[in-house]
Amino acid sequence: MTTHHKFADIEGQTVFYREAGPADAPTLVLLHGFPTSSHMFRELIPALADRYHVIAPDHIGFGRSSAPSADTYEYTFDNLTAVTLALLDHLGVQNFALYIQDYGAPIGLKIAQAHPDRVTAIITQSGNAYTEGFTPFWEPLFAYATEPGPDTEPAVRALLTADATHWQYTHGVKDTTLISPDTWTHDQALLDRPGNAEIQLALFRDYKNNLDAYPAFQEYFRTTQVPLLAVWGRNDEIFGPDGAEAYRRDLPDAEIHLLDAGHFALEDQLDTIAGYIRGFLGRVLN
Repeated sequence: MTTHHKFADIEGQTVFYREAGPADAPTLVLLHGFPTSSHMFRELIPALADRYHVIAPDHIGFGRSSAPSADTYEYTFDNLTAVTLALLDHLGVQNFALYIQDYGAPIGLKIAQAHPDRVTAIITQSGNAYTEGFTPFWEPLFAYATEPGPDTEPAVRALLTADATHWQYTHGVKDTTLISPDTWTHDQALLDRPGNAEIQLALFRDYKNNLDAYPAFQEYFRTTQVPLLAVWGRNDEIFGPDGAEAYRRDLPDAEIHLLDAGHFALEDQLDTIAGYIRGFLGRVLN
């Protein structure tokens, strides 16, 4: 299936997004995490676009979307959420399923909680909504967010290095020869842009505020019983598998699959994940 690469002017920013599939088919919105972009969905999009209208934006500060200076733009997850919702409104997309991964989780779930009538289903891949999913990886991040300064900043700046990006893609992976080096080199080139470190630090500081929304997300799950599929790397050392299992607390019918993979499970489990998604959406959207 042909993927189109487009730009839209949204709230004074330029948003890059990938789009494929029939415009009149059910829409699936793919929301990426840190430190990547819609590039992470480059192979999933054509695997789904014969049946679904697929949209995958780059968040502000990531990929090919605008990356204004952290001095001139307030990098918060609320603002990234507002841009994502405004893009969907701009494109005339009223109802949609969500695929949330990492940073995409708070963005997508804020949209779903505020507009439950618009969200038809949720697919989560290492996209957390419960504190059980947090691993020791987060300790320096939360320390920095609580008390940013020279004592806490070096540990989080280390997460912006080439070694850290390489680790994100390869940890927990059974056969690392399946992971293209293009993945981490692509992401690192964007992280290394002038001023981008300050953008990422601002989002690191804001991330802990997403946890305040978890009770509202969980109430949304209980109230709506939105169909949910979790396809999660059981070896993920960033968002552990307990984060996937926790969804069943409020969504007892959630479909949960723990894969022999790490944080970026699409890189070595594409066919498996695409198959689960096609089966899941085929049941819940029909």
